[in-house]
Amino acid sequence: MPEMPEVQGLVDFLGERTAGLRIVRAMVANIAALKTYDPPVEALKDAEITGVSRHGKFLDISTAKDGGAGPHLVFHLAKAGWLRWYDQLPTTLIKPGRTPIALRVALSDGSGFDLTEAGTKKSLAFYVVRAASDVPGVARLGPDPLAPSFTRDVLAGMLAGRRTQIKGVLRDQSIVAGIGNAYSDEILHAAKMSPYALASSLTDEDVDRLYAATISTLTDAVSEATGKPPADLKDAKRRGMQVHGRRGETCPVCGDTVRSVFFADNSLEYCPTCQTGGKVLADRRLSRLLK
Repeated sequence: MPEMPEVQGLVDFLGERTAGLRIVRAMVANIAALKTYDPPVEALKDAEITGVSRHGKFLDISTAKDGGAGPHLVFHLAKAGWLRWYDQLPTTLIKPGRTPIALRVALSDGSGFDLTEAGTKKSLAFYVVRAASDVPGVARLGPDPLAPSFTRDVLAGMLAGRRTQIKGVLRDQSIVAGIGNAYSDEILHAAKMSPYALASSLTDEDVDRLYAATISTLTDAVSEATGKPPADLKDAKRRGMQVHGRRGETCPVCGDTVRSVFFADNSLEYCPTCQTGGKVLADRRLSRLLK
C-alpha cells in the first residue's frame, strides 16, 4: 500500500511535470472508483493544473478554470492502486471492466497518467470536488507527522489515556495521517517498541523514542522517494525496509530473525530482540505474548 512517503514522491513528481498544463480529458474506466458526481468529471476538461499536494495518503491535484478556482481531482490509491505516468499517453481505447485502469487523465502536452489497481478487491477511490476537504476521508484526517506543528508534546497528548495498541494508533488516520502498515512496523522497530504496547502505558522516555523514530523514519523515506519517477517508488520503499516484508531475514540491528504475525488481510513484522525482550508474539488475533 502506498503510504505517505510514496504519495509525497508522487506529489513531487506530478508537481514538477504538470504545472501549467491543461487537462484535456479525464476518462473513467471503473465507475465504482468514482465517489462523487457534483461537480461531474467533465468539469476537469480544460482546467489548468495549479498545484499538487498531499493530505495523509490522499493526493490532491488543484486546478484553475474560467478565471477562478477550478475543481480538485483527489485520489486515494488504497492497498493495490498505483499511478502510471506516460510522457506520451497511449492512444489505445480503454475497455471498462477489462482493464486494471480506473481513470485516465490526458494533458495538453500529450503526456498523462492512469490510476490503476491490481487484484479483484477494488478499493481505489477518486473524487472531483470543489475543495479537498469535501472528501470525507480528508476531512477526518489527524495531523501530519512531518508538519512543524506535530511536536513531541502533541504526540504525547494523543497517546495519553488511550488503551489501544500502539501499532493501531499509528495506523489510525484520524489520529495521525499518512502512516500505514509498513511504516508503522519500521517506526516501532526504530523505537524498540512492541507493536502490542498500549499507548496509555508508554513512559515519557518511550514517547521520546517513539517521536524521534517517527520523524526520522518518515523523513528518511520521503528523502529517498524524492526525485524518483512513479515506476521506481515501490522498489525504493522495499529497499528501505528494516523489518517490514522481511520475515525470516536477519535484523540489521541485532542479528535476530525477523518474525511475522498474520491477520486476516495483512501481517506485521518485528524483531523479538529489539522490540519484545526476546519474546515471540503469538500468531493469532488475540495478540498475546507467548510465555
